[in-house]
Amino acid sequence: MITHPAFTVDPWSLRATSLDLDVLAQTESLFTLANGHLGWRGNLDEGDPHGLPGSYLAGVYEVRPMPYAEPGYGYPDSGETIINITDGKIVRLLVDDEPFDVRRGHVVKHEQELDMRAGVLRRVVEWQSPAGRTVRVSTVRLVSFAQRTLGAIRYEVEPLDGPARVVLQSELVANEPMPHAEADPRAAAVLAEPLIAEEHFDHDALVQLVHTTGESGLRIAVAMDHEVSGPDVHVETESYPDQGRVTVTGHTRPGRALRMVKYVAHAWSARRTAPAMRDQVAGELTLARESGWDGLAAEQRAYLDTFWARADVTVDGDPEVQQAVRFALFHILQASARAEGTAVASKGLTGRGYDGHAFWDTEMFVLPVLTSVLPDAVGDALTWRHSTLGMARARARQLGFDGAAFPWRTITGKECSGYWPAGAAAFHVNAAVAHAVSGYLRADGNPDFELTVGLDLLVESARLWHSLGYFDEDGRFRIDGVTGPDEYSALVRNNLYTNLMARENLTAAVEIVERHRDRMPDLGVTDEEIGGWRTAADRMFVPYDARRGVHPQSAGFTDRQVWDFAGTPPEHYPLLLHYPYFDLYRKQVVKQADVVLAMQWVPDAFTAEERARNFAYYERLTVRDSSLSACSQAVVAADVGALDLAYAYLGETALIDLLNLEHNTSDGLHLASLAGIWIALVQGFGGARRRRAGLTFRPALPRGIDRLAFGVAAAGCRLRVEIDRVETRYRLAEGDELTLYHDGTPVTLRRNDVRVMPTVHPPAGPVVTQPPGRAPARRGSGG
Repeated sequence: MITHPAFTVDPWSLRATSLDLDVLAQTESLFTLANGHLGWRGNLDEGDPHGLPGSYLAGVYEVRPMPYAEPGYGYPDSGETIINITDGKIVRLLVDDEPFDVRRGHVVKHEQELDMRAGVLRRVVEWQSPAGRTVRVSTVRLVSFAQRTLGAIRYEVEPLDGPARVVLQSELVANEPMPHAEADPRAAAVLAEPLIAEEHFDHDALVQLVHTTGESGLRIAVAMDHEVSGPDVHVETESYPDQGRVTVTGHTRPGRALRMVKYVAHAWSARRTAPAMRDQVAGELTLARESGWDGLAAEQRAYLDTFWARADVTVDGDPEVQQAVRFALFHILQASARAEGTAVASKGLTGRGYDGHAFWDTEMFVLPVLTSVLPDAVGDALTWRHSTLGMARARARQLGFDGAAFPWRTITGKECSGYWPAGAAAFHVNAAVAHAVSGYLRADGNPDFELTVGLDLLVESARLWHSLGYFDEDGRFRIDGVTGPDEYSALVRNNLYTNLMARENLTAAVEIVERHRDRMPDLGVTDEEIGGWRTAADRMFVPYDARRGVHPQSAGFTDRQVWDFAGTPPEHYPLLLHYPYFDLYRKQVVKQADVVLAMQWVPDAFTAEERARNFAYYERLTVRDSSLSACSQAVVAADVGALDLAYAYLGETALIDLLNLEHNTSDGLHLASLAGIWIALVQGFGGARRRRAGLTFRPALPRGIDRLAFGVAAAGCRLRVEIDRVETRYRLAEGDELTLYHDGTPVTLRRNDVRVMPTVHPPAGPVVTQPPGRAPARRGSGG
């Protein structure tokens, strides 16, 4: 998929056939292995060279001060930053006393493959040392889905042209030096030596290190153990406060490889003692040795076989998009599968970008995908949000509102945004949480979740909107002084997206409380309060510019001066790195989809003609300085009949990380953009929407895609959809009965029923233009 000549297009893997150190940091992000709890960046086994070392545990962070030149009431006094924990990936190699380093000697062959069915990262290197000895190094790395604290490496080295003395140094390393922070707000803070050594221990081929963090009060234990085979093997072990090493020596010859399996167990806690942590990682290593490498690999494959049977999307006619959507689903799985009790960050566990924070991206982009492909992870993610309600309620009180105000960016649930106009004023994060709750309930129908997590989240979010807004003299409910999804506008009156999503939230809260009136006393909800929510929803102000025939992004937006796009040089994108926010805030320029996002998620608030006019108007203003934009533009372009443009935006969405279009893939992958590939295909070309009446479809394929097949969850059922240019087939794979709507026509299915309907061929959409130089990225045009 990457146009770099080292990368190949394969439907089930991402493969690099050579090593290019100029793109090493980006490659490390792409080749990350994770399971939602533990993440290992795709660093080279020997540790050097590297772009960004990375071993992460979800929820492990350190506190850092947030100084202000002019502090103000309500500003967060500290932030949270993900930290690189003790790194257990490193295996160094010496061949006849020459250290294996790809920058020395001669690399004859270098291949890496991320296998998305087996869930492993493979590497094969043939290397000639400066002294002339050639060896083959073969490694396989996995982060287990079945045993969530465990990573493992199988390492083999064999001389190819004569006998050699080989030394393997398997290490645990804490407080690895980090690259300096970039002058980019999307990058992370760099904390020097965040881990404080507490204990170290070694015995036989086992090493344990225990560390704590100085401010966040977390304790982290990491332990490694080994199985070694080969001729004339000798093993030595040593440990120090910040390092442990197991050294394996052997005399090998062609046909006789030295083999080592390394198991690495991880644990962290804010409460448990060091002895308890030691015992935990020791027990985890015992389970790993019992499974053995073959058992771990078999468990990994079985887990992924089950996942792909439910989640796979088939795209015939475009092998690059086929590879990209599987790559996306694999990384979404890796970010969320075993996150259990922690947030799903915007970069997953692939890098330190955005300090490892979770944003609204998770609920608005990632969870709608997981709702269909891995619903248990949705329940876990929203249960984590629910666990932060105490902090969200306290934040709302601090700001003078009722209900709960969820943070713009966080690891634990505490607000970590130091720039309140673009962050803390973006209350639409509440609507994203409510939207994810409603989508999950419509898809899964989990009654226990509805009665607890779902009910609480919807009620507390509704309370915030009702206290944040007000009724004007004409009886309209207005929400002023907020920042919508487009971060090139701030503190606006009646942001269209925010108002429409707040209306959805208020309506959903009324409906769920009416279904469970017996819970009203527990929640302190009264009939008067329900009536207030209903009235606010019914009278929500929806701005409209009758003169131009479009919906303004916020009240007065269409009266602003249009940004000088023609006078903006290409190298000045993204604009936020080259122009003051003051200038951006007062012009018509859109960082990311805002009105378009509203039309994507609340399509029934607009007529078809309004959606087409709005789309054309905002296309010429949207610069897509955010990775969140292209998928939404793809969905709405398809909705208005601009299928070729939608297909182009699908391509850009697929390429954001694979081509490093945002120039920051080195800090980690863009999880919401990866989710956007699925969204562009399923919502865009499948026309799938979750409406109150049920699941609706309006399938239409662009040139370039011959057939599209995917699965969707709805009402506790599992639907399989197959679309070609002539017909669309619906099959109920799980569940007793489901009624869906195909282009407005109701279709009722019973288990294993198949219904065939004609694929839609919409009239051509409006003619649209983008700002100069900001048309969708073409394949092969990446930075």
